[in-house]
Amino acid sequence: MAMRIVFCGTPDFAVPTLKRLLAEPDFTIEAVVTQPDRPRGRGGLLASSPVKDLALDAGLHVYQPEKIKSDSAYEFFKRLAPDAVVIVAYGQIIPARLIQIPRLGWMNLHASLLPKYRGAAPANWAIINGETRTGLTTMQIDAGLDTGPILMQCELEIGANETAPQLLRRMAEAGAPLVVESLRKLERGEITPVPQDPTQATFAPMLKKEDGRIDWSLTARQVYNRIRGLDPWPGAFTTFRGHLCHIWGRPAESDERSAGEPGIGPVPGAIVEANGEVYVVCGESTWLRLEAVHLEGRKRVTAQEFARGARLTQHERFGT
Repeated sequence: MAMRIVFCGTPDFAVPTLKRLLAEPDFTIEAVVTQPDRPRGRGGLLASSPVKDLALDAGLHVYQPEKIKSDSAYEFFKRLAPDAVVIVAYGQIIPARLIQIPRLGWMNLHASLLPKYRGAAPANWAIINGETRTGLTTMQIDAGLDTGPILMQCELEIGANETAPQLLRRMAEAGAPLVVESLRKLERGEITPVPQDPTQATFAPMLKKEDGRIDWSLTARQVYNRIRGLDPWPGAFTTFRGHLCHIWGRPAESDERSAGEPGIGPVPGAIVEANGEVYVVCGESTWLRLEAVHLEGRKRVTAQEFARGARLTQHERFGT
């Protein structure tokens, strides 16, 4: 008999897992739970989530509670009484009374090697912090935030130039078979859930706009990690002549740093033009080779277009 599943998820990250579950004959998706339609774009028109779009295309029942802790949500799950609930980036905390309903509990796919990077933005913070490896964890939901016992894990390498959206796409694809294998092994009694070690826990809180503000005293590699990890929102930004300014760039090689004009001191944020390129001085005498700039109220331009348009003066800086 097929395992009866309720799937909870919202963004693109959850789509590959739902697709995989739909393709497997030993699982039946009884319903899909996703966040309510939200206004998007300049027009503020209501838009459905990627998970809802897939569910409707597959002819599945879709339930969109404003609050999953509501009595009506409890009655919904109680009525369905699924064997398991799979949750992937749903976007709401699951109340304790719902956790008890499925026979096999709630299984969450989390984008880190728990207990590291508990929280809402694990892939982003792994990149920001300069990690070279990360992974995925299937875990049983408990009353805490990403604190439940671990079922299975798989490791992934983080590319040296990989952005958060690129990493998340790879993680989403790798997570789908991990969920399927975890469900099957859980049903057969082949997994012993392993409690997390709280002393090893680190946290990955929801991103805030201010996280994107560049501290030019960081090294060029650290600034670059923030550019990659904060893509597409809030992005990495600074100020230029009092105006907000998003920037993109990569660490410069040592031979590029030697091309600067004599007399330019290692002042963090200083803008240097050399050999047709534009650089920004960072901490520990490292340089960021600027690639693109987006000043507020204007369009994104190349670093060279920015320099020509701004008519840079000597010793001009970002972040002042």
